Formats: sequence, C-alpha cells, structure tokens
Amino acid sequence: MDALDRIAQATLYEGYVLWPYRRSAVKNRQRWTFGGVYPAAYSAASGGTDIARMQTQCLIETEQDARIDIKVKFLHVVKRQVAQLQDGELEPVDQLAVAGRSYLSWDESVERQIEPRPITVKALIAGCSIPVNYPADEQVEWLFEPGEDNPSGALIRSWDSIEGRVDMSAEHLEGKVHRITVSISNTTRWPGLSRDEAVRRTMVSTHTILKAAQGAFVSLADPPEELRRAAEDSKNVGTWPVLVGDPPDRSAILSSPIIMSDYPDVAPESPGDMFDGGEIDELLILNTLSLTDEEKREMEATDPKTAEILERARSLSYSDLMKLHGVMRGA
Repeated sequence: MDALDRIAQATLYEGYVLWPYRRSAVKNRQRWTFGGVYPAAYSAASGGTDIARMQTQCLIETEQDARIDIKVKFLHVVKRQVAQLQDGELEPVDQLAVAGRSYLSWDESVERQIEPRPITVKALIAGCSIPVNYPADEQVEWLFEPGEDNPSGALIRSWDSIEGRVDMSAEHLEGKVHRITVSISNTTRWPGLSRDEAVRRTMVSTHTILKAAQGAFVSLADPPEELRRAAEDSKNVGTWPVLVGDPPDRSAILSSPIIMSDYPDVAPESPGDMFDGGEIDELLILNTLSLTDEEKREMEATDPKTAEILERARSLSYSDLMKLHGVMRGA
C-alpha cells in the first residue's frame, strides 16, 4: 500500500470496534459514530445532528483539460445473525459453539466504493451526478462440526438497501485555480424506526479521495497567502480534506470525517489496524495479551477483525514488541 491507501484504510475503520475488542464492552454498544451520511428523513427527525449530506470542497491549481480521479468509500452495516439448525430449520440464537469455536450475533460491515471514470475539470464545471444503489440482500455461511456432512448452524449476514447520489462539480476562480465540490447524499427511505435501524441504511465512515495526475491541490490548513480567502470560503460538511502522500507532493486529497493535518501516515512500526488511533499500539497489544482465556474467546467470537487482532498480538516476537516501545524521529 502507498501512503494514501494506508491512511485511507486506517481512517475508514477508525472506531470500528474499540478496546477491549469484545461485544460485551460498554464502549462497543453504540457503534458507527464516525462519518455517517444518514437517510434524509432520519436526519430531519434528529434535527440535523446526524447529517444526510456530506460535502467536500477543495482547491486545485490545474488546467481545465486535466483529469481528476474521484472515489467515495464507506462502510455498509451488515447484521450477522447466528442461527442453530433444529429439525431442518434455522433458529436465531445469540451465540453458538461449533467445531470448538464460539460465534456471537453482531454487526459487521462491508466496504463500498463508488469510483466513476476520471473526469476533466471542464466536465466538472458543467456538473455531473453518480447514483448510489446497493440493494438489500442476505448471505448464509454454514457451520459444520469436523467430519459432519450436515451443518450444525449458520451465520446469516443481511443488509438493508442504501440509495443516494454523488454530485461533483467545479468552479473556476482565477488563473489555474479551481474549487472542486463533491457532495454525497443519502436518499434511502427511513420508516421511522430506531437509530440502530437507521444506521443500517447509513453510509458509515464516508471518505472522499481525489487524485490528479496533472496540477496540484492546495492545503486548506496552510494555503499560500494569495489563496487564503479562497481556502476560507471552501465549505466542508462532516469531513475535512488534507493533502496525502509524500511531502511536498500535492497530487492527492483525502477528505475524512477525522480532522488531521496534511500528510498523515500510519507509523511504519505499527503491526496492523487497531481501530483506535487515540491509543498507543503497544499498550493495546499488551492489554490484549493480558486478557483472560474467557475474554480472549469472546474477542475471537465477536468479529473476524477482532480475532485477527488477537492472532496478530499472539504472533509478535519480543523484537516486534520492542520496535513499538519507542522511536525518535527528526523534525
């Protein structure tokens, strides 16, 4: 992965599940709090606290025939229901042990990506719109005891539909300077149920990525003096764009619901995603290793990603852990 992919993937899953990485933890009972683009009706009912439209505005210095790659990524909540096979019928249960492993009912997610073809700045000035349409569906994963031909149960993964659109436009300001706008709207029907039900129809942890092979994006945090007013007039809703890559490269922007400085990156010592950028990897790993056997079993059963964290922590050598202990870097 390059710097853009690393930081985009890390922020996409920020807060996905928090230490102590178990379903029973209080902090994991209300999830999906970052970067949500909610159904418009639910947003209105919440008084606009939960937004139904996310907008990114950024500046670029380039010619009008230059092409811009625009990509939108988000997480689509997936309900994972554990079911036991009884008399030929699947009966929903809260948890089930099969082949020496426990499974818990829980919410997972699937990554969604909207990536239209590269588009010129001139075409963006005219404006264009891309529909978002992910129909409701369901998948069944059967669970077998070793040596058995008939399943003991199943994991039923289901998700609600999400509909909306991505509107893209550009405005010529002066010289080669243009302001690009990417607006993401959620038009999914919401029948007036709970927040949990609304979240299943929400674009969670929504990110926008812009790349230009020609031209240079402008830092909104530290713009040149002649573009400071244009930067201040750029309106970002529910997201914040930063330059990403190896400085001083200005060919890419990551617009994330997490406010960061320009050129963020994941520390090279990090052994993998911990879903909690506010904590120190070393402490999270040591705390994970110190869990009781029962807590580790629940962590494995909670989610494939938490099981991966546990396996990764177990596999680290003494040398790997020492690399996390402390690093000094020059300014």
